[in-house]
Amino acid sequence: MKTTTARFLRLTFAALLISGSQRLLHAAPPNVILILVDDLGWMDLSCQGSDFYRTPNIDRLATEGFRFTNGYAACAVCSPTRAAVQTGRYPHRVGVTDWIRSRFQRGNIGTPEKNPVEYVGGPNRKLLCPPNPYWMESEEITLAEVLRDNDYHTAYIGKWHLGDEAWFPEHQGYEVNLGGCDYGQPPSYFDPFNQPNGRHETLRNGIFHLPGRTPGEYLTKREGDEAVTLIRRWKDEPFFIQLAHYAVHTPIQAIPEVAATYADKPGVTQKNTKYAAMVQSVDDALGDILDALTELNLHDNTLIIFTSDNGGLDNKSNPTDNAPLRSGKGYAYEGGIRVPFLVRWPGVIPAGKTSDVPVCSIDLFPTILDSAQTDLPADRPIDGLSLLPHLKSGGQETLERNTLFWHFPHYRHAPGPYSIIRQGDHKLIKFWEGQMELYDLRSDLGETQNLADELPGRVQELDTLLLQRLMADNARLPRPNGEQ
Repeated sequence: MKTTTARFLRLTFAALLISGSQRLLHAAPPNVILILVDDLGWMDLSCQGSDFYRTPNIDRLATEGFRFTNGYAACAVCSPTRAAVQTGRYPHRVGVTDWIRSRFQRGNIGTPEKNPVEYVGGPNRKLLCPPNPYWMESEEITLAEVLRDNDYHTAYIGKWHLGDEAWFPEHQGYEVNLGGCDYGQPPSYFDPFNQPNGRHETLRNGIFHLPGRTPGEYLTKREGDEAVTLIRRWKDEPFFIQLAHYAVHTPIQAIPEVAATYADKPGVTQKNTKYAAMVQSVDDALGDILDALTELNLHDNTLIIFTSDNGGLDNKSNPTDNAPLRSGKGYAYEGGIRVPFLVRWPGVIPAGKTSDVPVCSIDLFPTILDSAQTDLPADRPIDGLSLLPHLKSGGQETLERNTLFWHFPHYRHAPGPYSIIRQGDHKLIKFWEGQMELYDLRSDLGETQNLADELPGRVQELDTLLLQRLMADNARLPRPNGEQ
């Protein structure tokens, strides 16, 4: 009897040790790979419903992980969203509310000593607008700065678009920078990634810290290869890699042989074969990364997040089509701000789950730091929320937020500067020249029926909440133009 009892106790103790070690394994901070695609639309993936694009590797993230159907970019254009990703703060709080002009787009301005502060406008504008900066200020705390201080290797690959050279990723906490510079788009997608006769030296020089290696090599392939190289180098230590593909931004350039494979089976609305090949290049790069993680036994301890910096460029269905969403990049409608949002962490986040809870680029910062068991900065407001409890519960644990905000105080498309509030299913677009548009996204995803005249009380309620939030965050608002 004593022997049987002793054996039972030994087995029980051994089981507890094994169970404890497994919990410790899962509790260990994961590697993190954040993939931020440029201009990828909400409908540009097979798992999102496309009948044209082929994205089996990205679809794996949805099958093996979690897909948010109400995923949002923090802005309808790139630089503000990129600032939000790095900081967890709304673009209007950071002060980057439009895309940043690269040095080759600024004529002879060069790099000024300080960011501009004077409002801008003209005699034909009803409003004066705040100027957009030339860089995100260094006082902002980035993902890489926090993770680096918590023993993570950090790398940035691809498009940065948050300022001139003194504000490149290596000056913002990234141990390695391969391609991050002031470019909003690449001079060319083919090695050596430059324009030999470009009007500015930066165009002639090619992509910063990503020199040519194989003439004609496709840029997205190169970015993926660089990520795999770093994964192999850092396989025994925790790492954070942000892979910010320049694809699928213009110029629409593709490997001809890949584009040709799409010619015989166009989709109902999506038909651009070159763009389809660019989407496939992003999928192929992810496939290489997934293969490397499996080979190196890093599959289970790597959190992968996949999203886009704004909605797809939809200019009369070219190069993509965001239907059933209205409009596209740059606009206040869902086609401009709703994006794919996929998360995979095997063994921690249940597989094959979806959630219709609205989430946003601002949530990436706290979610990644939460997964890395790292505290948020305590000296500033962080607007995003960690999605980890919601993810781990398979979507059962509620997200304690019902409202999201956007602020674009610039002229881009008619009818001019706008701000947005989404609360529940209602979305109010406040155009600062006076027009209001209210939509019920649950019943009208395509934003075809403006309810502002039918529900004036709801318009007033949401407008008040929007203005209160913007003023509380010290957002810079458009002003009447006295020249009118």
